[in-house]
Amino acid sequence: MELINSIVGLINYNRLYQIDDFRKNPIRVQTETFDKLLCFAINTEFGKKYNFKNIKNYSDFTKNVPIHDYDEFKPYIEKIMKGEKNITWPSEIKWFAKSSGTTSDKSKYIPISKESLEECHFQSGKDIYIIYADLKPNTKIFVGKSLIIGGSTNVNLQNEKSYYGDLSAIIIKNLPFWTYFHRLPSEEIALIEEWEKKLERIVNTTLHKNVTNIVGVPSWFLVLFKRILDETEKSNIHEVWPNLELFIHGGISFTPYRSIYEKLLPSRNMNYLETYNASEGFFGIQDEFNKGKNDMLLMLDYGIFYEFISMKDYNSGNLKAIPLEDVETDTNYAIVISTNGGLWRYLIGDTVTFTSKNPYKIKVTGRTRHFINAFGEEVIIENAQKAIKEACDKTDSQIRDYTAAPIYMNRDDKGSHQWLFEFITEPSDINKFMRILDNTLKQVNSDYEAKRYKNLTLDFPQHIILKQETFYEWLKQKNKLGGQNKVPRLSNSREYVEELIKINEKL
Repeated sequence: MELINSIVGLINYNRLYQIDDFRKNPIRVQTETFDKLLCFAINTEFGKKYNFKNIKNYSDFTKNVPIHDYDEFKPYIEKIMKGEKNITWPSEIKWFAKSSGTTSDKSKYIPISKESLEECHFQSGKDIYIIYADLKPNTKIFVGKSLIIGGSTNVNLQNEKSYYGDLSAIIIKNLPFWTYFHRLPSEEIALIEEWEKKLERIVNTTLHKNVTNIVGVPSWFLVLFKRILDETEKSNIHEVWPNLELFIHGGISFTPYRSIYEKLLPSRNMNYLETYNASEGFFGIQDEFNKGKNDMLLMLDYGIFYEFISMKDYNSGNLKAIPLEDVETDTNYAIVISTNGGLWRYLIGDTVTFTSKNPYKIKVTGRTRHFINAFGEEVIIENAQKAIKEACDKTDSQIRDYTAAPIYMNRDDKGSHQWLFEFITEPSDINKFMRILDNTLKQVNSDYEAKRYKNLTLDFPQHIILKQETFYEWLKQKNKLGGQNKVPRLSNSREYVEELIKINEKL
């Protein structure tokens, strides 16, 4: 064990030095990334259109190149998917990450170049373990298996030489052969499209393996754990995998799930490492253990140049972006990226706040379109997570899933919010739960508090307790079981809640 960790430590030494370098010299590293990206793409169709050859600095860049959302960038992606070359990036692109579509049902296809695969996605996978081994020098994860729950992939019918699928599946298809000695399940099982069939195969083939770490979305691992405990009749997961010590998670906030996981994984040696990855790139890794704190180190040398738009400006229609050096802490920003996958000044739709500028650390706060702002209350996911955690803690309850949407005003009634909950453990007093949730939202969001003042604009929030597996059935009907798919938490539209209410009535 000591020999293995010593070898790992020697291999990791140089990379730890590089990570420490961008911690200490973030602006220099970002400037180098900026220059490299522009130089590499100068003769692409996009580079010629926006005159890359005459861009000398960031100011020129902002003047020449407009900010794009997916719909605005889509014509370039469609050209690449049809096999056209040198459109936004000079190297061949044959892989496209299919977005889970958390803000709409419409799929998005993000180009994945060789450079983005190797310098961003593969490197981030290595860095997670490098950082963890540095935090836990006596770790035993390297003598066991990694259990990774991902998605599936399909052939893109527009061009026989290009493929699309979940990002996790694309990574699986391109991993070096030697990684399969360390990971579970096999590629054959990992790429099964039907989630329930894949789940059963994972359970059947991993129960007797030495699983030391797991990687995936918290909500989907809960489904797996339930199947495992039903199959084995054990009381917790450590009775099945006694050497399990690390959960690498991302995709959704871990806050509502932490107490559930601490019961399922009761070992004092269990650790949780948060990551921030998306189809467009890998952005952050938790680099210290501080229970209850979910900020991550912004990874600055993955071939991604970052810009940020304050959400105040964004919501007013002012898409004025600023570089990393100009950000402030405790301000909600929309992320804009230019990448070695050929995305340029691209709005990914996520929002973050900076918790530190030395080094630069972020926490994910939600989505630019994933909030409730029907009455000027501007409730974001971070607000909802804090309120739900407080309500759960004070009522000894546990939530499996939730979503919320506005009930719009009419002539006779004030507006309000409607919350749909699927509980693992229901509160004995749901009205108390809702009072705590409402009061906490007032405490963390002054706009919500103002709209709730004396019920003048917003009435007390309403709730519906859904039957078990309502959210699961909704995802199943949407063909979104497994992988990176997740429940939309907040929306100004009632589309999701109406669909869930109908499913709940039929169960």
